[in-house]
Amino acid sequence: MEKRLMNVNELSVYLSMPTATIYTYVNTGRIPAGCIRRIGRALKFEKTAVDAWVSGQASAPQASVRG
Repeated sequence: MEKRLMNVNELSVYLSMPTATIYTYVNTGRIPAGCIRRIGRALKFEKTAVDAWVSGQASAPQASVRG
């Protein structure tokens, strides 16, 4: 199986998310370490791991708002 690595800009387009948010998610651990590969100083993201993470986020229960 071929691994597809994306850089921050590619991930930004793929997730429709600003690059600043991606960096924040990396620094706060909201993107799992299994998705991230550091090659030198560059951040790369494994597409299959990102897909699994996003799928897990979508199936997580949402907090209800009580008034």
